[in-house]
Amino acid sequence: MPRIDVENLSDGQSIEEVYLLADKQLRANRAGDLYLLSQLRDRTGQISGLLWNVNEQEMARFTTGDYVRIRGKVQLYQGNLQIILSHLERVASDTVDPEEFIPASTQDTQKLLERLREILLGIEDRHLRTLMESLLVDDDVMAGLTRAPAGIKLHHAFHGGLLEHIVNVLETAVRIVDLYPQLDPDLLLAGIFLHDLAKVRELSYDSTFSYTDEGQLIGHLVMGIEMINEKLNSVEETVGEPFPTESLLRLKHMVLSHHGSYEFGSPRLPMTPEAIALHHLDNLDAKINEFTNLIESDPNSQSSWTAFSPNIQRKLYKGDR
Repeated sequence: MPRIDVENLSDGQSIEEVYLLADKQLRANRAGDLYLLSQLRDRTGQISGLLWNVNEQEMARFTTGDYVRIRGKVQLYQGNLQIILSHLERVASDTVDPEEFIPASTQDTQKLLERLREILLGIEDRHLRTLMESLLVDDDVMAGLTRAPAGIKLHHAFHGGLLEHIVNVLETAVRIVDLYPQLDPDLLLAGIFLHDLAKVRELSYDSTFSYTDEGQLIGHLVMGIEMINEKLNSVEETVGEPFPTESLLRLKHMVLSHHGSYEFGSPRLPMTPEAIALHHLDNLDAKINEFTNLIESDPNSQSSWTAFSPNIQRKLYKGDR
């Protein structure tokens, strides 16, 4: 019989199905009794699963990334669906199809890659274009780009999400750059490609989405600067002269400042026109994707409003959709 995907779960439904254990946390209630708060995932979405009255030894048998068969009942709690579990057991990985549990882009990855190359290879500045070329022919970077999400939970959190996000921002820049002649279009396009590229190393994305040790300790902003530095010698050898100091400085500043404010982990505030443009274009694509996902995944189909989202501190209006 067909599997019951997360997106098709409804309030009051009894469920027995296999999901990916995307996260597990042992917590204590007010009486001090332990319970499991898990995140269960398939290719269509993710839902919280709660199992009461557990112990550490029992839960030690389960690891994030395991496939688990669950039994329980779906309930609507504070505007969100969750599953109250009555049973949890591991399932051998060779008995399931991994593609059923991995969220992926709905867009054609090859077409996205072709468009990425078309835009970046159209850069006129030969130093910047050669830097782009050195990354486009890096097999490790490009393999990661086709698989990495742009975020773990909030935006473009699916395989190929990073590629989709970067191409979306590039497309937006191509469409508006003529409106702002004070911007350096080559520098802006190069900065857009590089701003999140180090997420191919910051994140782990084989089955579950999490941070690598390097990503947790250093982060993709600093790692992005390291990726630029790694390519400088080969770029200068290809071009036959040093990379212009001014362009390199502006490019690195864009990567370091694209989060836009100190409270969001930016070590520097945007201080050039290209840097502030990158910040807002990046944020625009991320927020539209996040809002769209919250609206489309909201379980309150009869309501014109989503449940309150703690991440964005608001409900979203759905209207007559």
